[in-house]
Amino acid sequence: MIRKLGLLMFILGLLLAVGCGKDAPVVVDDPTTSIPMETVPEEPVAEEPEPVDVVPSGPTAEDYARMAPQEYGIEDLFFAFDEYTLSTEAMMLLEASARIMKEHSVLTYVIEGHCDERGTVEYNLALGEKRAIAARDYLVSLGVPASQLRITSYGEERPFSNGHGESAWALNRRAHFSRP
Repeated sequence: MIRKLGLLMFILGLLLAVGCGKDAPVVVDDPTTSIPMETVPEEPVAEEPEPVDVVPSGPTAEDYARMAPQEYGIEDLFFAFDEYTLSTEAMMLLEASARIMKEHSVLTYVIEGHCDERGTVEYNLALGEKRAIAARDYLVSLGVPASQLRITSYGEERPFSNGHGESAWALNRRAHFSRP
């Protein structure tokens, strides 16, 4: 009996010591005593949001195939009179065009060489071809696959401007990008 009373006093002492602190309750494995357990409310579980189909922003490869290259950043190159070498400005434009072409490697481009109305038909066809080749070769050097590029020359046959002065001629001396 004294042992039970001593054990009971010991447990009561523990309960008093534990009851004064703010720590978690102590569990004693004594089947003769029961200590009430503190219940911690469960935090609500956030529901998983339903998956949303992500719609890609911007045009797809199919959209680019239906658009003119100028609509997505591929610009014409202009040349000096009787020249087919690329200017610094033309090289910068081709560098930007190369990035776009490599992003859309499934597309094929035609580089059209054009001239102003001065010179013979044969001479202008040859000069237009040299302009298209110069643009193609620079694009290939920038990593655009040659299989993605075709060239043609229209010489003076498809002018951008129908005028007959230097301002019109300057617009007609170009390499123009189109889709086949």
